Parts: sequence; structure tokens; C-alpha cells
Amino acid sequence: MIEHNYVFLSGLPRTGSTLLTTLLSQNPLIHAEGISSLCPFMFDLHTSCGNQSIPLLATNREKTRHDLVSALPDIYYKNVDKKIVIDKNRAWTTPANLNIIKEYITPNPKIIVMVRPLQEIIKSFVRVYSENNRPENIEKDLLAIMSEPVMRSAAGVKWARENNNGEFLFLTYDQLIFETKQTLKTIYKFCNWESFEHNQKNVVTENPENDLIYNLQGLHYIRPTISKVQNNISLSEESMRICEIMDSPLLKLEEFLCEHT
Repeated sequence: MIEHNYVFLSGLPRTGSTLLTTLLSQNPLIHAEGISSLCPFMFDLHTSCGNQSIPLLATNREKTRHDLVSALPDIYYKNVDKKIVIDKNRAWTTPANLNIIKEYITPNPKIIVMVRPLQEIIKSFVRVYSENNRPENIEKDLLAIMSEPVMRSAAGVKWARENNNGEFLFLTYDQLIFETKQTLKTIYKFCNWESFEHNQKNVVTENPENDLIYNLQGLHYIRPTISKVQNNISLSEESMRICEIMDSPLLKLEEFLCEHT
């Protein structure tokens, strides 16, 4: 089994992470795919083993917890024969999951965090839901306190910004779209990879996600040519207000929660 070098991709949804994994996958040394279940698997097993700490201690198995949880990444990617693995999950920005990376995978993680103005994210979701004839009140659901997939992710991004000790590289959607070559260079420098020339003119997804599972056709569609499509969706005044609050760099997460609970 090949020894993998793990890099993590996190951040907000609708920020170009599918495009980024598609581009990175052009490098024959890199494996990158859709949303990974590795993070919740590791968290759940870590928690489960913790609940069994007394029996483990009683049977002289103090190291079993670490052995089990640390084995999961290579089990999850056992069929991947590429050296570098990009594991994509929005929850990697939370303190608990960052600690899991440091305890079980690497003490010096590299986590790429994709961000975008919240208004654009909500508009993008509303457009996709509308195209799939899904509920029209999706705005309210998306902006509910600590809901998935937006608000809990936004909370994680805020925490990561406030507690970044070099583990996190923050990149914007617009940087990826309009400054693609430079953005890729920034990622390669951050991850200490050897340079590689990526094809930006004919982008094809190597490991596509099945959007039928999400019941949202086109959710992860990638255009062959990198571009930003104009979105004329209008949001309610309340949605705009919440987005502006959450996008404020001065806002602490606890302040937002106090105001809206």
C-alpha cells in the first residue's frame, strides 16, 4: 500500500472546490475527488473509542484507540495509487476535527479553505434549487442558525480565520476563477509541491459526483472553460442582512449566536 501525503480541502459550499479538485487532479501525483466521509468516520470512531476508555485501559490497550483511528485514512483511500491525496470536507475547519488531523494524520496539516461572499453562495444555491423545482423558501433554510451546508461551514471558517497558526490557506472563489494560474501556484507553494502546468482551457472532471444522490442535478457541474456566470437572483432584505453580518471580518461567532438565539 502506497504511503499517502494528505492535504485537506475545506471552507464554504459553492466556492469552486469542485473546480479546484478537478484542476488538481490533472497532476498525475494528486488524487482529488468529491466530498469525503473520512472526517465524520474518524470523528465518530475517535468518540466511540473514548467512550470505551475504561475497558481499553483495563485490558492494557491504551494505544488501540490511536491505532484504529489513524488507520482509517489509508483504509479509506486504499485503492488510490497516487502519492498526494486531497481530502475534501467542510468540517475540517472545526477545532475538534483539526485536533483529529493533528493527533492521527499529521502534526503539521495543510488545509485549503475556499471562501466567497455569503450573498453569492445563497444566490447560487437558490438558482440550483430553482432549476430543480425544489422549495422556493430555501433561502430561510440555508441561513438558519448552524444549519448545513452553509451556516455551520461559515462558523468553521470564522473559527479558522481567528485561530490560524499557518495550517489554513484561505482562497476566494474569484481568485480561483480570475487568477487561476496564480492561485494554483499559491497552493503548490503552501503545500511544498513541485510545480506542474495545469490545463485551464478544457477542464474535465476525473472523479465526478453523482448529483442525483443529492436530488440536485447540476450541483457539481463544471464548465469546460473557467468562467463566472452572472446570477440575477434577488434575495430578501433579511437574507441580505444576515449575509452582511456573517461576512463581517470583525464579527466573532459568539456575537452572532447571541444575537440570533
